[in-house]
Amino acid sequence: MGVNPRQIATFVLGLCAAALFTATPALAAGPQYNIGPVSDISASCSGQNAEVEQAVDPKLGYVYEEWMGCKGMAFARSTDRGQTFEKPISVPGSVGSNYNSWDPAVAVAPDGTVYAAFMLGHSSQWYPVVAASFDNGKTFSQVTQLVPPDEQNWGDRVFIAVGLDGAVYVTWDYGPSRKTVTYLCDPSGSCGFATGQLNVVMQKSTDRGKSFGPMTYVSPGFPASGGDSAPMVIEPNGRIDVLYQGYHITDTTTYAMDPGYEYFTASSDSGTTWSTPVRLGPNSGTMSLSEWWIDGDIAMDAGGNLYAVWDTQGPDKDVGWLSYSTDHGAHWSDPIQVPPDRLNVPHVMEVSGGGSGIAYVSFFSSADPRGYAEYLRTFSVTRGWLGAAVQVSPEFGDTSVWPGDTFGISTLSSGHVVLSWGSATPSSGKKSDIYAASVAVSAH
Repeated sequence: MGVNPRQIATFVLGLCAAALFTATPALAAGPQYNIGPVSDISASCSGQNAEVEQAVDPKLGYVYEEWMGCKGMAFARSTDRGQTFEKPISVPGSVGSNYNSWDPAVAVAPDGTVYAAFMLGHSSQWYPVVAASFDNGKTFSQVTQLVPPDEQNWGDRVFIAVGLDGAVYVTWDYGPSRKTVTYLCDPSGSCGFATGQLNVVMQKSTDRGKSFGPMTYVSPGFPASGGDSAPMVIEPNGRIDVLYQGYHITDTTTYAMDPGYEYFTASSDSGTTWSTPVRLGPNSGTMSLSEWWIDGDIAMDAGGNLYAVWDTQGPDKDVGWLSYSTDHGAHWSDPIQVPPDRLNVPHVMEVSGGGSGIAYVSFFSSADPRGYAEYLRTFSVTRGWLGAAVQVSPEFGDTSVWPGDTFGISTLSSGHVVLSWGSATPSSGKKSDIYAASVAVSAH
């Protein structure tokens, strides 16, 4: 998705934002954050590196990162709980003279199989590719292309998740005709959509990613539902919970759209049918058409509580939100503001579930006048915010260099969170690199 980060309106507002972020890393009564060494995991990849996604294997303590870089899609792993990372490799199927690859997604199965997905533009079609590793991320020996039935189709933003039974689920943005899609692009970001046949579809594999079944339609109203960007979690009983971005199509000829909202839907039959979507935060703003980052994330904690985060834009303001559900998505709390500011800059939101009733919320923002930074905050269903946000990234990123539309966060074990992000920092110059850090969160 895409449009460029907006510059802070005035120096005075910027100073106010900086004060909000740096005043108190954590309240005395709140959690304590022990931030480990920050790794530049893309240092060996020439050119720009951006848009990182992350997954972990709690049994082994391994951390997996995938991003756009190393001439295609890059992948790196840590075998010491995110303290250090091995040299990146290129994901098979993503590099070629007539290939264009983007939008990474990564997941780990209960048996340790690692799935690295991405979007591919090849010939006249755009579609997801899923590479599988059966040796804990050392190599990827299986590559499967999810080729759609339509020539000149539109495709974007893949997400991937694995159930306890090993079934692999992929959601992606799909439209039968690429000609209907027009873009709103930003010189320092990526692109949002002005018009188009936008839909969220799902495909399932029951043979460890070797083959995938036909599309089912997650967002109602195919072939022009206005849905896109659909992260998901799989509950222990196999139910699939999806959060997607939904725009209202106002003209079925031009496919013009109104600003969007986040919607929750679920499937109890492996993605064949979907519940009536529930709109989150109907009175808390909308997502603009020109929003360039991937907006929205969903997570589940150890007690089965669900957490959704997203970002809204309005006249001269931008707000990051959190909402939670204690009844599997039937009802959601009123939205709770996450970053302390409402400046007109991106607040890219991500979330990971912790112990029962605990969520770790990260946001990547340029509200500080020094540039992009990655922040972490801890939330309790019963007590609310357990202190102020802490800045995890030690350097600020140049806002004129695209850092990517997504960022990584995972809970490796109780109180142990791993984060990853992209930035063009002073130490990397104008080159955007991918950074990762392990954070121990205690006393909450």
